[in-house]
Amino acid sequence: MEDIIEIAGQKVTTYCFNTVVVGSGAAGMNCAKKLYEYMEQKGVSDPQKRIAVVTAGLPLGASRMSGSDKQTYYKMGTSPDIADSAESFAKSLTAAGCCHGDLALAEGIGSLRSFYNLVEAGVPFPNDNMGTYIGYKTDHDPYERATSAGPKTSKFMSQCLEKIIRRYGVSIHDHQEAVEFITKGRGQDKRIIGLVTICKNQLSDKDLALHVFLAENFVLAAGGPGALYKTSVYPLGQTGIHGIAFKAGLAAENITESQFGLASTKFRWNVSGTYMQVVPRIFSTDADGNDEREFLTDFFPTMSKMTTNIFLKGYQWPFAPQRIENLQSSLIDVIVFNETQKGRRVFMDFLHNPIGNEKMDEFCINDLEPEALDYLKAAGAMQKLPIERLEHMNRPAIDIYKEHDIDLYSEPLEIAVCAQHNNGGFAINKWWESNIKHTFVIGEMAGSHGVKRPGGSALNAGQVGAQRAAEFIVNVYGSDVVSDINIDNEIETIINSINALNNTQTKLTPAIAIAQIQERMTAFGGHIRNIENAQKGIKEAIALFNDINKNGFTVNDKNALIQAVQARHLSLASIASLKAIIELLQAGSGSRGSHLVLSDDGVEIHPDIKDPDTGQTLKFKPENEELRKSIIRIMFDPAGENLFKCESVPVRIAPTDRKVFEPAWSDYRKGTIYQD
Repeated sequence: MEDIIEIAGQKVTTYCFNTVVVGSGAAGMNCAKKLYEYMEQKGVSDPQKRIAVVTAGLPLGASRMSGSDKQTYYKMGTSPDIADSAESFAKSLTAAGCCHGDLALAEGIGSLRSFYNLVEAGVPFPNDNMGTYIGYKTDHDPYERATSAGPKTSKFMSQCLEKIIRRYGVSIHDHQEAVEFITKGRGQDKRIIGLVTICKNQLSDKDLALHVFLAENFVLAAGGPGALYKTSVYPLGQTGIHGIAFKAGLAAENITESQFGLASTKFRWNVSGTYMQVVPRIFSTDADGNDEREFLTDFFPTMSKMTTNIFLKGYQWPFAPQRIENLQSSLIDVIVFNETQKGRRVFMDFLHNPIGNEKMDEFCINDLEPEALDYLKAAGAMQKLPIERLEHMNRPAIDIYKEHDIDLYSEPLEIAVCAQHNNGGFAINKWWESNIKHTFVIGEMAGSHGVKRPGGSALNAGQVGAQRAAEFIVNVYGSDVVSDINIDNEIETIINSINALNNTQTKLTPAIAIAQIQERMTAFGGHIRNIENAQKGIKEAIALFNDINKNGFTVNDKNALIQAVQARHLSLASIASLKAIIELLQAGSGSRGSHLVLSDDGVEIHPDIKDPDTGQTLKFKPENEELRKSIIRIMFDPAGENLFKCESVPVRIAPTDRKVFEPAWSDYRKGTIYQD
């Protein structure tokens, strides 16, 4: 149902639905698909009119624009000769701690159901002539559970699922920039009842083009906080809506656990997998691209050790503090970051093999350590040059760069250590419902991961969460469309807050504010952390947030207004991130996941990696593994210290009760399976 009303001199378009899915990536599209199918199974009339997908831009976001050499989808094993189970799958997800066992088990149980849903939707996962979906090993993976449809796996997933919901007739509302959620009630009775957006392609100097989506249920699938970091491999269109979700009252967990790794910067893309396994040359230059230097050679004793570690970065891609000591693969991330901190630029060169120093032998592929050499032999990748090995192993990995005007046959690839994924997100139960009833969180917005996760498990989690949220909504909350609600006062308040963002008396622009947020998060909330920097960062972040709310911005055009809306909620999200980081550091967490905590009395990173200010050898604090049993939960608290409050919650264990068939069948028929 669509209506147009006038409030505070603005025409406001309102819609009423049963469920609004916010975000159009692979998770959001699957949820819309499953909602339609569950409603149809129950005989609901016109299910397509009860569901809406609301998105800032169909081509945008991590699902559509992110990937790697062969973007991984992590599922239960499908090999005909290697046994697997949901319980074993869950243990892999919880191995590094801070991961709820019930979520991990649900992801395992729902894995193959979700995977074959994608196969039937048309995602081109490869199988052999017996129908076996061949697996391979990915990072933090004890089995060969990984599969891939190539560099664009998640894009294929989104596109195939979108085709289906368009065929179903589900409406997709594109170009909608989220401004704020409308809530009603308090405590356990609090509900999100509406989402206010600006329709970007209708926005003008006189018309804010406000749209309001009212619904009984909301499914948040808008991705990770991609715009928080300066050095980032998140696509430029991936902004996230964490700030407005916090403001609405959603609790978050594990948002300290961002994942970092090496990625190209001209075109944002992970350089994992075969990009590293073909053992390219890695070198640095000055800021102008001159003075080439083989900087890795200063830190490794032999060519074999250095090049084997380059290879291992392929499936040990995420930066991990546990892989630093004794010249392991994550030392490369530290060395690359150290080099860029000197103002130098780092490149991967696929036209040449690695070059050593006078103490090293020349590169010879047969001198690689057995783990690397055996893999390359098995893959038939013993060609003379990295580009030849890459073409043999994975031609699409070359093509993806060519599509973005980067020719690996003629130019090197600039790289840096980048923010890539947030393993945390908003708190959910085993049906992916948040702490606010009727509001569900799926995909990267959901805090379903712990400190570490197997590569590609995020795609599985998004699909399983989408299916479970849809199932719960239809079977518990029903399919009725929300009744029209009087929200005139709330809309007028939001209109006034948007207008207040434009203030010609201030010099602050949205672009400047976002740049400040990103630089601060990369410096103080990135993969190298200490308590003093985080405390300095949060003071600056709160000052910016207060300045925005008091004085607004200089807004010169409609694009700047959209940026102003984004900057306001990003500023709140950055405070939440830094507050959680401080809480974790104060608890004595040490180095874990994908971040390193510096400490004067810690473990030496490498004798030749020193603090540029003091000249002292840098050391890091090892992980406090006892904290794996708990999770930091954070909520917006305007009256609290630093605008947020934190608490430590115990990790939920996986349920172990198993019923025989007849009682389980009875529970299913009665619908008691949806009761906690």
